[in-house]
Amino acid sequence: MSYLTKLKGSPAPVPPRPPLKELGFISFGAFLAACVIGYLAYATNQPIIMGPRNVIIGHLVTTLIGLVFYHLVSSDWWSMALALAFAIAAMQYLRVPHPPAGSNPFIVFLLGSQWDFLWMPALIGSVLIVLVALFYNNLSNDRSYPKYW
Repeated sequence: MSYLTKLKGSPAPVPPRPPLKELGFISFGAFLAACVIGYLAYATNQPIIMGPRNVIIGHLVTTLIGLVFYHLVSSDWWSMALALAFAIAAMQYLRVPHPPAGSNPFIVFLLGSQWDFLWMPALIGSVLIVLVALFYNNLSNDRSYPKYW
């Protein structure tokens, strides 16, 4: 198969839309998680990022890599790009890919974050999101969350 042929995508069909009941359940869960994080961000005057295993470790690892590059390598644009590349590689290597966590090195650089950013908001924010997801998703008899730790 040629490179250009690959760009057309595979012949697999687009996945079906979830039922409205499922969309409502998902949306309300997202609303609850956003309420917890939004309230804590407001009450503590700290940005709380989200960012089980993939969420927490993904955010923790990518934030740490962003902080290492920002503070120990350089605060220039090229260091930010390297931090992102290393963060994505680390998530893949650790088998904890979490696409939203990929933005953490950029957030670290753009905010000029200090080392305590690893603790709050990265770790605490991601743990809180997972806790909300654990309790909420397991309310339904049709769900079991997480599938694995």
